[in-house]
Amino acid sequence: MKLIERYILRRATGMFLATLLPLMAIVWTTQALTSVNLVTDSGQSILAFLRLATLILPSIIPLILPFALVIGVAQTLTAMNADSELTVLNAAGSSRMTIIRPILYLGIALSILSFAVDNFVEPYSRMAVRKMIATAHADLLSSVVQENTFRKIADGLYVQVASRRSGGVLHGIFVADSRNPAYELVYYAREGAVDENGSALVMKDGEVHRKLPDSNVSIIKFDSYAFDLTDLTKMAGEATIRAKDRDLFFLLDPDPKDPVYEKNPMSFSAELHRRFTEWTFPLLFALIALVVSSDARSHREARMHPMITALLTCLFVRWATFYAANSAEESRSFVPVMYLIPLATGALAIRQLMGNRRLEIPLTWEQKLNEILVRLRLTKVAPASDGNQSA
Repeated sequence: MKLIERYILRRATGMFLATLLPLMAIVWTTQALTSVNLVTDSGQSILAFLRLATLILPSIIPLILPFALVIGVAQTLTAMNADSELTVLNAAGSSRMTIIRPILYLGIALSILSFAVDNFVEPYSRMAVRKMIATAHADLLSSVVQENTFRKIADGLYVQVASRRSGGVLHGIFVADSRNPAYELVYYAREGAVDENGSALVMKDGEVHRKLPDSNVSIIKFDSYAFDLTDLTKMAGEATIRAKDRDLFFLLDPDPKDPVYEKNPMSFSAELHRRFTEWTFPLLFALIALVVSSDARSHREARMHPMITALLTCLFVRWATFYAANSAEESRSFVPVMYLIPLATGALAIRQLMGNRRLEIPLTWEQKLNEILVRLRLTKVAPASDGNQSA
């Protein structure tokens, strides 16, 4: 690699990292904050929150990498053009490949990283997050010990305790159970505790109010009563594993007996094709940034800022592939579209770069109409009015 290519690669990499880290911090913070309620409600420690927040990182890296790269490349080349470095390279006889080659190296490296994270690291982290969330929900002891707060355990089931004592003893227990439409049950108990297996809430010295649809209420006092929690802990402790949570090998050969696969097999197919296409985005976005900002421009030449042009183009491409991937879960006809979008965009970008073409400011509607009329020989080219009009 030439000295100038190493220089461009170093500047682009530095700008990419300077863009990536703040973006990742912002997105990671917003994602982590959504998990605060889960951790606090289930009584988890700060270490559990940090572990959960760390496991979220692999899911946001493939989304942020391409956009951080396009911003870094566009900003680097725009700064070099502003400092007349691109003009000097052009005047010295350097080919455009001198600028393109180091950016391609960076794009290819990040595409390989994106493929590895998307297919191997992210599925593992997603599985760990789902199991961690399921375990937190299944830990009903931690859920009900929030003092003087009504806690919804399931639809139609609410629990409140007045205080928690040492040894896991709960004082002032109130349970409202309206899951059965035939009657409603309300439990009051002086104290109680969840057994070691978490399968029952054992209440002592209390009473049960049973209300029928005709508004008749029967009251039963008890010395000891075990409220069954087996179904709740079993349901809460089961993590639902979806197509996005599966690794590449499972998607290539899914288990036909998998309950989620049986319900929606096309979601697994769409996820597989998504992983085969979206990992190329860093390279694709690098090509877009090169098309927009790799040519030397005069400071007097009016044009939209290359970063804005590149970002708008990349956002459109990302939206189109996202729409095609979601639609592929309903119709297989969208699967070819998932491949066509990046291939067509990449081919157009390569054609633009190989032909050494420049992006020009679009003509106004009047100018464009006049140009079409001239080509159709329906009118003549308007002569310059006073000779001062620039060509």
